Amino acid sequence: MTGANLTGSIPPGANLTTEGIPPLPLDLVDAVGPYAEFRAATFEDWHPTRREILIGTRFADTQQIHHVRMPGGARIQRTFFPDNVTGASFQPTHGEYFLFSKDIGGNEFAQIYRADLADGRITLLTDGTSQNLGYVWSRQGDRIAYTTTRRNGRDRDVHILDPLDRTSDRTVAVLTGSWSVADWSPEDTRLILCEYRSINESYLRILDLATGALTPLTPLTPQTGEEPVAYGQTRFAPDGRSVYTVTDRAGEFRHLARIDPETGECRYLTADIPWDVETFDLSPDGRTVVFSVNENGVSVLRVRDTETGEERVRPSLPDGVIGPLKFRSDGTEVAFALASAGSPSDVHTCDIASGAVTRWTFGETGGLPSSAFSRPALIEWRAPDGLTITGFLYRPDATKFPGKRPIIVLIHGGPESQARPGFLGRWNYFLSELGVALVLPNVRGSSGYGKSFLKADNGMRREAAYTDIEALFDRIASLPDLDGDRIMVTGGSYGGHMTLALATRYPERIACSLSVVGISHFVTFLENTEAYRRDLRRAEYGDERDPEMRAYFERTAPLNRAGRITHPLFLVQGRNDPRVPYTEALQMKAAVADNGVPVWFLMADDEGHGFVKKRNLDFQLYATIAFVREFLLTDGRDGVPS
Repeated sequence: MTGANLTGSIPPGANLTTEGIPPLPLDLVDAVGPYAEFRAATFEDWHPTRREILIGTRFADTQQIHHVRMPGGARIQRTFFPDNVTGASFQPTHGEYFLFSKDIGGNEFAQIYRADLADGRITLLTDGTSQNLGYVWSRQGDRIAYTTTRRNGRDRDVHILDPLDRTSDRTVAVLTGSWSVADWSPEDTRLILCEYRSINESYLRILDLATGALTPLTPLTPQTGEEPVAYGQTRFAPDGRSVYTVTDRAGEFRHLARIDPETGECRYLTADIPWDVETFDLSPDGRTVVFSVNENGVSVLRVRDTETGEERVRPSLPDGVIGPLKFRSDGTEVAFALASAGSPSDVHTCDIASGAVTRWTFGETGGLPSSAFSRPALIEWRAPDGLTITGFLYRPDATKFPGKRPIIVLIHGGPESQARPGFLGRWNYFLSELGVALVLPNVRGSSGYGKSFLKADNGMRREAAYTDIEALFDRIASLPDLDGDRIMVTGGSYGGHMTLALATRYPERIACSLSVVGISHFVTFLENTEAYRRDLRRAEYGDERDPEMRAYFERTAPLNRAGRITHPLFLVQGRNDPRVPYTEALQMKAAVADNGVPVWFLMADDEGHGFVKKRNLDFQLYATIAFVREFLLTDGRDGVPS
């Protein structure tokens, strides 16, 4: 059924391919109503001379860039495209234009554009075909440095470009592998580059723009007897005499550190904090650093003196997740986005002297009050090998939904991501209107719990992550208010792979499964994912060219075990997905076709690695609700809806 217009039902758009999905009743549109109208905002940039900001938010179908001139002020839309627009940044000295990034149809081949505020004119700056990422402004504001796959579609070279002159684009470093630009030196003569090999291994170098010389800022290989080291966000101090970075070089967690480029000496500024530093920024004078710490999933904002390490203020924020931080040009306040269980992501600023927090945007929740949304409880359980696993449990209102409740286990992607207590968005409908509990586990391989935990699922240890969820099933069964006989498993990307793997391993414990852009076989995935990311994924999953690893993939692939699936399966896919090609879903659909179980399939021609366009997200939500109603909210004994 493609683009059908069924009387009394919700027709899928002409861009959607559906199979097995029954007609979706029109009353779903009104029933879902507010839950499809949540609106969030992301912080993009400060104006360099005025107390104004750029944000990303959606008013129509996709996220666009908006200009906000005061806290609570009107959101003035500046871009108008059918695809999501991200990564906006003002020209850093006068702010008469800004740059932004955009791909087409979710293909992730991002291009860099200039938007002139005076006349609204949009100019494409890059080639229109390659992937162009991570542009960083020079201190003078006359150039940007960025990386591009333009040369061969695989490796990321470094280019420099004057945004006012598209013809000025030139290559300054031809490189092999995955590289990014971290920062310009204060005098604009050097760049810090980061070579990323995996989430556990990266290296920093300094590029001299006059000579082209690359000088190691960190050791080029792991030291004898040592494990690889990871480096994250990195930037020069304002005086150029030191470099700040986030690294796990000192132990399990990622600390904020200061490196002397001349001696390589590394001083750790947050060694007293046993959690990951996730993002930071330096004041323009270099005397203050503001950073957020991921404490068991919750972001904690902290402000310290860079020399003494003295804690200045501890801003009070609700439990939630903080986005990237950025100081205003005068150093008086820092901006960030914050999402919590009770609110979508909104932009806030913090006064550095007092710690006072000001909210700039007020994202809509479809008219629903904050009190309508369930707050998570942190739960833990033991895996079969004794490893402690944690997750977040969201319970529906027990007065409205008494008795044992069915559960959706929602597994994050990555696999190096982390389930955190941010805003659940549309999943709130299942809690508030259907009485379904949600569990968001952080199985081994998740970030936030130290690098040993992060690596505990790599290569041939992958199956241990599956048993983490098997143990969760037991934990669910032990809770008196949850129904261990009615469990749906779902997830996107790697979470989609976990969904398929669990569906083939523990079919008797699962009522139904929903895989979104999930990997069905690591061999076909690695052979068909885009070339620029293939080696990065091999570092995590294993190298399919190695005979022993390939045999392991063949033995464990959900595709090769598909005959074991005995419950309904729903597959969702974007046709333009460069990460998990749509063929992963097609081959899984074909493999389950003869199992005698319902198989629903939904693919969007104008989406990539997950749906982002509202009209497509809406149809996916309606179909997911119908799937849950039919296969999870039915009592297995008598077929009576719960």
